[in-house]
Amino acid sequence: MSCGLGAIILVFMLVKYNVDTTALQSELLHHEQEEKLQKELAELKAREGSLRSEISKLNLTTRTAEQAIGATSSNLAQVQNKLSSKESEAIEQRKKLRAFQEKINSIEVAKTSDVIEDPKIGEENYLIGLRVEGRKIGILVDASASMTDEILLDVIRRKNSSNKSKRAGPKWQRTKRILRWLLARVPSGSSVEVIAYNDQARVLGAKGWKPSRDSNALGQVIRDLDALVPEGPTNLQIGLEALARARPSSIYVITDGLPTDGDSNYKSLNPFAACSALWGKSNTISGECRLKLFQHTIKTAGPSAGVRVNVILLPIEGDPAASTAYWSWSSTTGGLLISPAGSWP
Repeated sequence: MSCGLGAIILVFMLVKYNVDTTALQSELLHHEQEEKLQKELAELKAREGSLRSEISKLNLTTRTAEQAIGATSSNLAQVQNKLSSKESEAIEQRKKLRAFQEKINSIEVAKTSDVIEDPKIGEENYLIGLRVEGRKIGILVDASASMTDEILLDVIRRKNSSNKSKRAGPKWQRTKRILRWLLARVPSGSSVEVIAYNDQARVLGAKGWKPSRDSNALGQVIRDLDALVPEGPTNLQIGLEALARARPSSIYVITDGLPTDGDSNYKSLNPFAACSALWGKSNTISGECRLKLFQHTIKTAGPSAGVRVNVILLPIEGDPAASTAYWSWSSTTGGLLISPAGSWP
């Protein structure tokens, strides 16, 4: 009986132990799972905070981008408006240009038949402001030694060379082209007289006025100039006096500087007391004396009132006062002084 009871008690104790052990294990497992879940929850919360921060940054970036897009759209709209305005202006300008071109095309340009023709000299070579005009047009051509070259050293070299070399001088060749240019543009109904001067005055072509449409007479002027040798001093006075006898209504002078010689008795004139080169045997003359000589020449042999004087000046070294002196003379008569580029005509 006691043995049975002891066995029952032992069984009971073993069952209770197993029950307690299982409960403890279950409690430990639950605690571990809870800790794991708490850890995972903390990680999820941390990740949520990071994601919220990134979302906030993205929202800020989006708002900034939207603002930039809005500003760009506004600028683009302004540019498009300006472009549209410019296009409208361009259309109006094109309309005005077409109307202007049509107006130009409708104008009939009077064609001039040049008696003196030169294939190298076209209508595009007309100088602005220089017009060949007048009923009786007198042309003076400086044929002195300095008219061969622009550089003094080359002028001196050609003085001691052959006549062929003097005629071939670049400035003399240019002088002949200028005369052809002038003759080609003498108005219809006008007459012309051409005189070359150095220490003498020579009428080129037949004596007397040549009609502008007389190609033979003007051709003879050109041939006489071709045969001329540029040499000697520059005596503007003798050229003006020879032309004055023909009584021109306008004068064109082709020269390169102030005169170096004259016909008056300079020794007795006070302005030339220090200019012995004019009445002595000197081969040189100062710039001051050349200017005095020019002023005296214009005073004593200049054209009468109402005669317009135009000067085509081809400068040379060492004569800086020439442009001012010739400009003063031509402007007082209502004419022009031009010193054209080396490429003209």
